[in-house]
Amino acid sequence: METVFPDESTERLFQLIHMLQRTALLNMGHLPHPEGGFRFNLPEAKEAIDLIGALHTTTRGNLDGRSQALLDGLLSELRLQFVKAPGRQRQLEQEERDAETVKQTFASPRDGPSESL
Repeated sequence: METVFPDESTERLFQLIHMLQRTALLNMGHLPHPEGGFRFNLPEAKEAIDLIGALHTTTRGNLDGRSQALLDGLLSELRLQFVKAPGRQRQLEQEERDAETVKQTFASPRDGPSESL
């Protein structure tokens, strides 16, 4: 099987970066939490992104062009998603509240707000 990376060290570096990327995505609500649902822990997401940023700075000039471009794109996308994360969190929380209202309306039609349907 052919790898995208020029050597084992670069491949191992990207395994680490992938773990940090996954941590960031999990804490920005882009991946389901292992215990269910989506979780938001933006300080933890920021820490993972900052660690990738430190690796990005430290490895500049030491990666081949393809690996550098991959890291540049990955970091840019994570930073963009981090900026959008608070809006995503508000949207998911509103959807959960709306779903709960509908559930209550069907469970107890007399007491539930009819305008929610």
